[in-house]
Amino acid sequence: MEITWLGHSCIRIRAKEATVVIDPCDKSTGYALGRPTADLVTISTDDRAHNYVDGVAGSPRVIKGPGEFEIAGVSVTGVSTSAPGNGDGANVAYVFDLEELRIGHLAGIRTVPTSDQLEEMGAVDILFVPVGGGDSLEGPPAAETVSLIEPKLVVPMHYKTDAERAPLTPVDRFLKEMGAQMSDTHAKLSVTRTSLPEETQVMVLDYKR
Repeated sequence: MEITWLGHSCIRIRAKEATVVIDPCDKSTGYALGRPTADLVTISTDDRAHNYVDGVAGSPRVIKGPGEFEIAGVSVTGVSTSAPGNGDGANVAYVFDLEELRIGHLAGIRTVPTSDQLEEMGAVDILFVPVGGGDSLEGPPAAETVSLIEPKLVVPMHYKTDAERAPLTPVDRFLKEMGAQMSDTHAKLSVTRTSLPEETQVMVLDYKR
């Protein structure tokens, strides 16, 4: 499986079953997707920074809400993480089952997930978590969320970069909270079930230009 961060909260996953693009963003974020091709697109919230389906090539199926789905050979669980009564904070986190791995994407989650939300998500091997604040988690609550989910690999997203136009904070504070060092960034992540680390490890990806 090959995983690439396309910028903001957008992730591309290339697996044997299908290619998935999560939360495609438009150019207002500062990132240019380059029209990636996908079989499946998931949308966490109705915002051009997360729902730019027109920026994805091919004829992908689109999921944009909570529930359980089976599309293009991929099992997907959408979990609402909105606070009760908070219509402004609508967000759907997704968990994907691909190549014997469970991948969680928290999108624009604003608060540490509740026990019910964690139960819906279930066990997660690889977790994409927002860490730059703004309308989403910042460093300390993001680190707390990781400690609750206990994934093997953590990929931070939605933080300040040279391209990002939103007023977000850099990834450094999250890394400090996690007790991780800022090592070289990686252009992509290639992972299998057998290559997962024994303990939680943070992997910083460079956004694809």
